Amino acid sequence: MKEKSPPALAHPLPPDVSLSHIEQAYAIIDPVFRDSPQFEAESLSRQFGCSLFVKVETANPIRSFKARGAQFFVSQLRERVSLTCASAGNFGQGMAWAARQRGFPITVFTPVDASPMKIERMRALGAEVRTVGADADDAIAAANRFAEDTGALVVKDGREAAIAEGAGTIGLELLRVPAFDAVVLPLGDGGLISGVGTWIKAHRPETRVIGVSPSGSPAMQRSLQQRKVVSAPCATIADALAIKTPFAEALSRLQRVMDDLVTVEDEALIETMRLAHRELGIVLEPGGAAGLAAVSAHQRLFADQRVAVLLTGGNLSESQMRQWLG
Repeated sequence: MKEKSPPALAHPLPPDVSLSHIEQAYAIIDPVFRDSPQFEAESLSRQFGCSLFVKVETANPIRSFKARGAQFFVSQLRERVSLTCASAGNFGQGMAWAARQRGFPITVFTPVDASPMKIERMRALGAEVRTVGADADDAIAAANRFAEDTGALVVKDGREAAIAEGAGTIGLELLRVPAFDAVVLPLGDGGLISGVGTWIKAHRPETRVIGVSPSGSPAMQRSLQQRKVVSAPCATIADALAIKTPFAEALSRLQRVMDDLVTVEDEALIETMRLAHRELGIVLEPGGAAGLAAVSAHQRLFADQRVAVLLTGGNLSESQMRQWLG
């Protein structure tokens, strides 16, 4: 299939991520999603040859960090509108939580192969969920059409500055402890690293911000290398990080705050999920394990350093647990 001709980064961008907005977001986000556990994983430190600290974003009602950005975005809306978005499941849950919290109706479009468990949870939070198309781009296109037809506001994770600012509260929390040499973060649509990286680079610029993508989702890596939006097919079990066509806004922000990007294989994600379950007692989905998998797979890059890793999501179905953790 011929790749689409993507827009260049020279196109106008929305307002950038703001440090003051990250501080505002911390005050607005429901406390159940804030101040997530962060601690040194001593057994993993010994295995990996570094001082490894983990920040656990799965111990909350939607088992991922996505509600942080969703809540801050919705809090900025000045009138009640219908919302719509595309999601493989975690962002949709975050948006459903935020919409229900403030009384906004929301329709989520998701690919047909999305996790039935994630779809069920979005619906349980009050979202109308429609399954369309084969991948994230199809779901985004459907959300755009729905917005045009109904007047709903379409919300795009990775594009909206407020979503990145909500995620940036994680950086605020991380830096309450002595400085890290590196912070390792999964790279999907780019909102997480845009927000966390902005806070870190403003307060501790010497700390390296490292992104991690699945090798089976190369679009973001190719786009960063070519400094323009490049579409590429996805073939990875990490649905939360499967990006076929990045947003230009995300690329622009990542270029300012991310020091390096590494990739991991799906097999490494599964091994790391088992490792986290065994050593930390934490259930992670593939995308949620990407940061930890990167430290394991690229140990020389982090040897003898203080390293923080974000564990971003733990939404596994019973069958996935049996398949990957059993």
